[in-house]
Amino acid sequence: MSEREAKREQFNQKSSSGNKLLIPIVVLVLAVVAGGGWFVFGQSALAGHETVQAGQNGKLLFPAADYADGKAKFYRFEGKSGPIDFFVVRSQDGVVRAAFDTCDVCYRERKGYRQEGNDMVCNNCDQHFRTDLVNVVKGGCNPAPLQRQQVGETIVIAANDIERGIGYFKTAVN
Repeated sequence: MSEREAKREQFNQKSSSGNKLLIPIVVLVLAVVAGGGWFVFGQSALAGHETVQAGQNGKLLFPAADYADGKAKFYRFEGKSGPIDFFVVRSQDGVVRAAFDTCDVCYRERKGYRQEGNDMVCNNCDQHFRTDLVNVVKGGCNPAPLQRQQVGETIVIAANDIERGIGYFKTAVN
């Protein structure tokens, strides 16, 4: 093999190794975009909410047993003025609590909360809030309280109470 051919082969090897690095990067970017990409594009991270509707009596009913595991469940209510997101969670003290999936500070970002252990964490500013303080502490970046009551083994939330939270979710785009 001539020196010229050896250099050509060496050059080809370098360029192919560069392509090997490019492929995982492209796959990662596509995976982020396909997964919602809220971080990359500023879109809502709220795609995983279950859509719910009020019954004929204007109330939403949830079995309290659904929250026994302490994991927050996220919902989207299609209100008269647009979608409204909220979550329901049983805190360590055994109380089932509800809040809009937003706060007074970060609502414009429309990123909501995630749960980490016994904390609800703002997806925008990363502040942590204990679940046993949901519905107790109000304002700032705390989850915006949503009225609810437990009647026997049923959690009851009035559609009118959910509708009061539309200001957090209504934008000029809606």
